[in-house]
Amino acid sequence: MGRLVIVSNRMPISVAKREGKLRFLPSAGGVATGLDSFYKSYQSLWVGWPGITLDKMRLEEIEQIGERMTKQNCHPVFLTQHEAENYYYGFCNKTIWPLFHHFPLYTSYRESFWETYERVNRTFCEAVSKVASPDDTIWVHDYQLMLLPRFLRERLPEASIGFFLHIPFPSFEVFRLLPWRKELIEGLLGADLIGFHTNDYVLHFLDSVRRLLGYEHAFGQINAKNRIVKVDVFPMGIDYKKFVSAVQEPVVQEAIERIRKKIGNRKVVLSIDRLDYTKGIPQRLEAFDLFLEKNPQYKEKVTLILVAVPSRTGVEHYAQLKNRVDELVGRINGKHGLIGWMPIWYLYRFQPLHSLVALYNVADAALVTPMRDGMNLIAKEFVATKSDGRGVLILSEMAGAAKELGEAIIVNPNNKEEVAQAIKYALRMPQEEQIERNRIMQKRLQRYNVMRWGTDFLDALSRAKRIQLELSVRKLTQETQKNLIKDYMESDNNIMLLDYDGTLVPFAEKPQKAKPDGDLIEIVDTLAENPQNEVVIASGRDRETLDRWFGNKKLSLIAEHGVWIKDRNKSWETIEPLRDDWKKQIRPVLEWYEDRTAGSFIEEKDFSLVWHYRKADPELASLRARELKDELLQLTANLNLGVLEGSKVIEIKSIGINKGRAALFWLSKKKWGFILAIGDDWTDEDLFAVLPESAYSIKVGLSPSRAKFNLDSVDQVRSLLKELAKG
Repeated sequence: MGRLVIVSNRMPISVAKREGKLRFLPSAGGVATGLDSFYKSYQSLWVGWPGITLDKMRLEEIEQIGERMTKQNCHPVFLTQHEAENYYYGFCNKTIWPLFHHFPLYTSYRESFWETYERVNRTFCEAVSKVASPDDTIWVHDYQLMLLPRFLRERLPEASIGFFLHIPFPSFEVFRLLPWRKELIEGLLGADLIGFHTNDYVLHFLDSVRRLLGYEHAFGQINAKNRIVKVDVFPMGIDYKKFVSAVQEPVVQEAIERIRKKIGNRKVVLSIDRLDYTKGIPQRLEAFDLFLEKNPQYKEKVTLILVAVPSRTGVEHYAQLKNRVDELVGRINGKHGLIGWMPIWYLYRFQPLHSLVALYNVADAALVTPMRDGMNLIAKEFVATKSDGRGVLILSEMAGAAKELGEAIIVNPNNKEEVAQAIKYALRMPQEEQIERNRIMQKRLQRYNVMRWGTDFLDALSRAKRIQLELSVRKLTQETQKNLIKDYMESDNNIMLLDYDGTLVPFAEKPQKAKPDGDLIEIVDTLAENPQNEVVIASGRDRETLDRWFGNKKLSLIAEHGVWIKDRNKSWETIEPLRDDWKKQIRPVLEWYEDRTAGSFIEEKDFSLVWHYRKADPELASLRARELKDELLQLTANLNLGVLEGSKVIEIKSIGINKGRAALFWLSKKKWGFILAIGDDWTDEDLFAVLPESAYSIKVGLSPSRAKFNLDSVDQVRSLLKELAKG
């Protein structure tokens, strides 16, 4: 592997201009600080915005920043003030941030924001393309750069690209509100691996992919046209050792002593967050107010230390939040405070690491109750600093960390009564129980730290690339095609088993429109006229349609995925006696879904029923298809029926009837010198499964299959058959 190229909105180093001079400062952003130790352990290059705009700099200052960043293995991407306003403060913080955190009323849908967001993502693409080598691994981070993977894929088609989203991915009902929802999904699918903090976010993303683009997935693998994209869960960890060892540092111990002198013997409840509406700080304060009202015995015995780090001070909703928090703190202190005791210590400023660790260590309880949070590393940092095991974490179920830290007191942040009770429970919890809970969480955090998180992601990215390579190796290359044609030419008894829809012809909105064209008829006629060939079209179509299209040809036919077979120049027959009385029970169910899914329709065959939804709205159809399949699986459990899901169809027919079983009728006739089978969906897998090892089996489309080789399209299938027809 070459270098690790990390791409994020901000770098570990930020640049500011004060009194006419450039200042280089450590970045305060979550991604930059979280990745800092991991990034330093690799041969890395970090690409990002230094935080200062071009409008504020002279040419020599730009060069100075570039030189300084190069020494730190960083590569700056410069933005204008207009771009920073519309991209970062606009689309990122007024559109994506509120919507993805389920605050749609705070969301702005300005076209100018989107246009700038797209332009800045292209600017990042240009920057990465200039510095990335072919063997580098590119790891793109977070919601500011969701279009970048696709842009990079267009410029660097063979690159190894990973993407990680550090905030929640919303449910489809929320995500669909975004006018540019498809563009963002397509942007992310440019990556080889897409990572999220929790399984919920993965499921939301996969749901959106299926509803918006129609791409199917299995075991977290999306078949995105001719690429496989892996989606998985990677809960971000912390630098556990750093927080454990920091407690013993003299500067931290001094800070602990100062806090203890101020607090005395009072219990400490700690709340530390950026001042952001997603963190639920007002609700937290109201819950603490309720706790004091209901438990007056704790007055003068407990102090809430509220640390609110300034955030996005220029955004309207944040200014309003600041006013509300100020008012609540004043009201609660005025309501419950006594001479010599204020219930809330309110610190509105950034806290350096030593102060942060001291506060964590002193606190008897941490109140971490965001309304919605991708992960929340504060909860993990608090637990890590508890060297003696004492202290209680109260954690919102809406934080990603709740999936890992189940030994905390888990609360609904909207339930003030529950949060107030949790505070009381935390303050009264026996030390033995505190230690037992924390030790379990500490072991988990120690095992899955930030290094393990990053390593797991990069290992998974390597595996995803290997899967893609295996699939690409399976593509029918020119060399393999030459061997196939040679084997065909040297054999005097050949059989070809060919699927129809999606293999010989493209899919059509209505099945009857996918008639064989002149080009296909000519190919099939030429192959079938050759006395050394047996050509079998194995289709899901009904026998009447196949007779109408191919009845006068020297072909053998399989209809309804194996229900009917027709040997060349003979009559149709079934493999075994079949019943159709079950249709009376199943058809009303299909009609219910047909009536409620505009554009869908039912096709009745001799021994099967099919619900088509290719013309239906993809979002609704995807939902209805899942509901119908679940209902049918229950209904057919005792009817000896199978439920098959094909390309935009669900078919119900007898179990054990399939293309593979039908194909054995011809395969068992003689020892064939050359066998070719081509199909495009999972109904063809039964056919591939019965073929001997010497056969050539080809899947149309790039997805996992029993077939040995892949072709990308119907056009490529026809091209291959034309080559055989020439022989």
